[in-house]
Amino acid sequence: MSSTAAAPETAPRTVFLLAHTGRPAAVRSAELVVLGLLRCGIGVRVLEAEAEDLPLPPAVERVKEACSDALDGCELLVVLGGDGTLLRGAEFSRASGVPMLGVNLGRVGFLAEAERDDLDKVVDRVVTKAYEVEERMTLDVVVYENGDVLHRDWALNEAAVQKVSPERMLEVVLAIDGRPVTGFGCDGVICATPTGSTAYAFSAGGPVVWPEVEALLMVPIGAHALFAKPLITTPESVLAVEVEPHTPHGVLWCDGRRTVELPAGARVEVRRGAVPVRLARLHHASFTDRLVAKFALPVSGWRGGAR
Repeated sequence: MSSTAAAPETAPRTVFLLAHTGRPAAVRSAELVVLGLLRCGIGVRVLEAEAEDLPLPPAVERVKEACSDALDGCELLVVLGGDGTLLRGAEFSRASGVPMLGVNLGRVGFLAEAERDDLDKVVDRVVTKAYEVEERMTLDVVVYENGDVLHRDWALNEAAVQKVSPERMLEVVLAIDGRPVTGFGCDGVICATPTGSTAYAFSAGGPVVWPEVEALLMVPIGAHALFAKPLITTPESVLAVEVEPHTPHGVLWCDGRRTVELPAGARVEVRRGAVPVRLARLHHASFTDRLVAKFALPVSGWRGGAR
């Protein structure tokens, strides 16, 4: 008597959803994404605090803790919102290793892979696993005071040392790889990744760096000096910003989300992060095309290499 072996059970698939519930567009978009995934047999998990503001069916799983464990067993993190929400999602993604797929509901949204009109496509690509995952460089940030570690942090876009008092400049000295470069009074200094080159660093006059380029950026903000140009170094370099002892205290902002006060005499060291952020990509469009689209750049006169 012969018997047929039972086919192995397929593990259930789960997607974590993070949304800016303060935006009506995000609430509606979250509802559409959730219903689309559930119809295709994919489970959805959300934070309990956000579930209260979302019209979700009972089948949606709710978790209390906003920590990396909340994503255990999830294959993807879908984030609906603007740049702030996407950076919040990056915190979850980095801590858990789960790739993040961003849907832009804000203005520029360079971290996002889709727009609000692409929700059907997003659901389809998630269901069919028709996406690729790329890693983006991060920054590891350490603050020292009198040689002792005062604070540790990280950033996907930038770590910005800034003044606190609007009427007083922040006096700083910049160093690269343990060697001083220059000093000046300024409003601040931004240390950024290529991903962050289109964020705060861009607004401060820094260069746009293609995300495939491995480099670190140092961009002064409102510096009172002749030599105050943006600097680009190798990814192995260590960037340092020293707050002069006689200057008012400053503040460190990481991705505009996490902050710590910098006492006079503090030293901020920035290096390539040990843990990248993983982004899910739906498109194969070049970064050049994304740049043109996001900033609505005028390219109508381009002739495509015609002679």
